[in-house]
Amino acid sequence: MKKIWVFALVFLIMLLAACSNNETDNSDESEMNEETTEDATEDSSSEEERSITIEDAMGEVTIDGTPQKIVVLEWTYAEDLQALGMEPVGVAGLDSYGDWVDVGIPFSDSVENVGTRAEPNLEAISRLEPDLIIGVQFRHEAIADQLEQIAPTVMFAPYSEEAAQDQYQNMIDEFNTIAEIVDKEVEAEQVLSDMEATFEEQRARLEENGQSNINYVITQAFTSQNTPTLRLFTDNSMVARIMNNMGMTNSYESENLEIYGYTSTTVETLQNYQDAHFFYIVQEEDNIFENQLAGNPAWENLSFVEEGRTYQMPGSTWTFGGPLSAEVLAKQVADSVIEQQ
Repeated sequence: MKKIWVFALVFLIMLLAACSNNETDNSDESEMNEETTEDATEDSSSEEERSITIEDAMGEVTIDGTPQKIVVLEWTYAEDLQALGMEPVGVAGLDSYGDWVDVGIPFSDSVENVGTRAEPNLEAISRLEPDLIIGVQFRHEAIADQLEQIAPTVMFAPYSEEAAQDQYQNMIDEFNTIAEIVDKEVEAEQVLSDMEATFEEQRARLEENGQSNINYVITQAFTSQNTPTLRLFTDNSMVARIMNNMGMTNSYESENLEIYGYTSTTVETLQNYQDAHFFYIVQEEDNIFENQLAGNPAWENLSFVEEGRTYQMPGSTWTFGGPLSAEVLAKQVADSVIEQQ
């Protein structure tokens, strides 16, 4: 009888201990759940509270939250998002983007084409339910109100007189503004640091190959109204600033401030720059130097042609892009010179 009583006492003590442990475990689990809920609430609250105001080409724009679904109506800013590790949900002129821009990061199949850059498709944009639209004033000012009805819209002015003073710096400023909007300023710093490092690397490559202090003229060439046309880039252009950062010197000068960073001209203008190295960007199907100008003395008799100081670069070398395009341009300039030695 005494043994039964002892066993009963031990069993009671064990039962009480188990109940106590369960209460503790439940309490701990409850506290953890409360902490997780609080953290999630704080994160959600922080996101809801985030609001920034920027100055764009149209005035002040306030953006609440951090945009994730972004439609881009100009290629430069699609590239900027890629540089920041993002992807737009829609891009204007997507079907021809790859012909002119190649930064080594293809868009996924989920990215939608939303019309042309000059005439965006408002219905296609609206269907994507974006939380931000990025455009340019000179193309999209006329539809600004309609875009605003779809989503907050930021308009840049890359070809204003102010931006034309230094298009390279304007490119950096616009890139940093986009990074601020999407809350990726730390990533932007790294991208710009990598870009500058690329310039130094390509400059060193040229020096190692005995090609330092090159005087150059660079053009994007194409057929316009059946006439071979050359865009000669001026020192205020992004192109010239990149090449100058590589230790090169632009031989072409313009008396006027070129809003787009280049002068449109003909082959006869090149007579004045025969001592320079000549870089040209052409689409393969529209290579004016191999087609219309082949056999033309105005081209064939130029000193840099006769002496082999001409360098063809791909048509997808984008001269109006962001940091990634700047890196591609620098590498292609150095490659074209070194490979031709």
